[in-house]
Amino acid sequence: MPSFKIDTSTAVVFVATAPTPKLKNKRTGEIAVDSETGANMMTVGLLISDDGEGNLYQVSVPQTGVPEGLVPGMPVSVVSLKARDWENEFNGEKRHGIAFRAAAIAAGA
Repeated sequence: MPSFKIDTSTAVVFVATAPTPKLKNKRTGEIAVDSETGANMMTVGLLISDDGEGNLYQVSVPQTGVPEGLVPGMPVSVVSLKARDWENEFNGEKRHGIAFRAAAIAAGA
């Protein structure tokens, strides 16, 4: 599926929730792995505010791109933020949404 770059150059970005391992399978606890680097994936909640509007995004980031010590309220910058739509079917129910992914998060903005 194609992905789309998101320009955060004029945005203010804060950590909303601390990084946690991204689960590939919640039932088994299997952690998602980045297909490009082989690194475990993390999920970080980010509050991104731009043009008078703020939104909370759950962003997937390879563990190698997540610095130590990220805590809620900390200003950060996002490297190569992209959005991609997804759709799947589970137990006969179709689900869809938008997934957000970044190459890295840098402490300080």
